[in-house]
Amino acid sequence: MATDINHVVLVGRLTRDAELRYANSGTAICVFSIGNTYSMKQGDQWVEESNFFNCVMFGRRAEALHKYLTKGKQIGVDGALRYSKWEQDGQTRSKVEVHVNEIQLLGGRDSGSGGQDRTNTNVASPNRGAAQQSSGDYDSGSEFEDDVPF
Repeated sequence: MATDINHVVLVGRLTRDAELRYANSGTAICVFSIGNTYSMKQGDQWVEESNFFNCVMFGRRAEALHKYLTKGKQIGVDGALRYSKWEQDGQTRSKVEVHVNEIQLLGGRDSGSGGQDRTNTNVASPNRGAAQQSSGDYDSGSEFEDDVPF
């Protein structure tokens, strides 16, 4: 039996600062939008076109990362498309969103810090342990006892 695939990978810049809300159940919901620009040839000239994607991230990761998701920041997202349909004022409305599973902070904003952003790009998974920090942050003397139990 064939399996359907719904997988999206996008790299782009945030079009606005991320918004953090909470559902009635207490779950954190982070909403943001990514702009993605590409070039295409029309006649003899190259023209830039842009696409905009609404993204949603849930849970503790959404709470931890929303403060880093500021307008102009380049990010990469990995997730799945979700289609929603509802009735509003007698009209049927619909939207497609990217439900984000993983996120990477890639680059800085072009303003402020001279194009360089010192934000740690490994914050995409706040549940990762200290063992996955870069080797420059590792202090071999304070992490473990001399007798390893295995």
